[in-house]
Amino acid sequence: MAKTVTHELEIRSQEEAVNLFGQGDRNLRTIERETGVRIVLRDGNLAIKGPPALVPLVGDMLARLLQQARAGRPVQASDVKFALMVLADGQAMPDAPEIMVDGRGRPVKPRTPGQADYTRAMNENDLVICIGPAGTGKTFLAVAAALRRLNAEEVSRIVVCRPAVEAGEKLGFLPGDFQQKVDPYLRPIYDALFSLLNPDRCARLLERNIVEVAPLAYMRGRTLDSAFVILDEAQNTTVEQMKMFLTRLGRHSRAVVTGDVTQVDLPPDIPSGLVDAARRLDGIEGIGFVRFTRRDVVRHGLVSRIIKAYEGDAAGSDRG
Repeated sequence: MAKTVTHELEIRSQEEAVNLFGQGDRNLRTIERETGVRIVLRDGNLAIKGPPALVPLVGDMLARLLQQARAGRPVQASDVKFALMVLADGQAMPDAPEIMVDGRGRPVKPRTPGQADYTRAMNENDLVICIGPAGTGKTFLAVAAALRRLNAEEVSRIVVCRPAVEAGEKLGFLPGDFQQKVDPYLRPIYDALFSLLNPDRCARLLERNIVEVAPLAYMRGRTLDSAFVILDEAQNTTVEQMKMFLTRLGRHSRAVVTGDVTQVDLPPDIPSGLVDAARRLDGIEGIGFVRFTRRDVVRHGLVSRIIKAYEGDAAGSDRG
């Protein structure tokens, strides 16, 4: 008979149990199904039974999910999925500190090892270039890191910009003034801000231009001192635009550049500034590079499977 061992975790309250187990104990059943261990609640302790090589790993994974449950945040199916993915890869669960607390009092912290690397890179470098597929938290975590530095008075303002390349020459046919025309292309940045701040504070910061959201074209000719600057959707910059953006940095400023090189909307004969920068700037001191994969996707689980389906076509097609 195969040897089994038992690892126990203390459950301190009914609320903890509900937050960890999920509706109908579905989180525990998922972990049992995917790992082959047996999980039972006994005398206020969660007992994990199974092979000696596996039980400590599952116990560590559950202990980290339990921390989330104790903080009053219910463990979602997506949280379990990422924890199991990390376990299958043989990686340690991310143990990075929280970046900030959002407007509803919830801690914002990395959820995957790749996100933990991204957070560390933003802490350690004046410029970070992050490349990866949609749904990996590139923009959201960059905005959170910027707000943390603003709250700590390490920077005096935040500037977030995007190229409005999707509008192209059709911009003139859209109703409204220029700002109204480009606002739809800046909407994902506003979404991140509204997710991280309460509405009143968000409105005040935008009104006072402490947080500025603008098309990339607005950066030309400026020098940004004591600022946290984010360039989103950078795969849609030209080489000249990327150079223009990177040379805007002034004293005591930091920058994060994010993009997905599989979603370039530039004309076929125009190379992507992001691909060029990744090649040109690699190895320069003070610049951190992070590459996400579909394993870092934190949206609906289906998004990761969709990205996988498209990866074959995208291989070897980077635009540079």
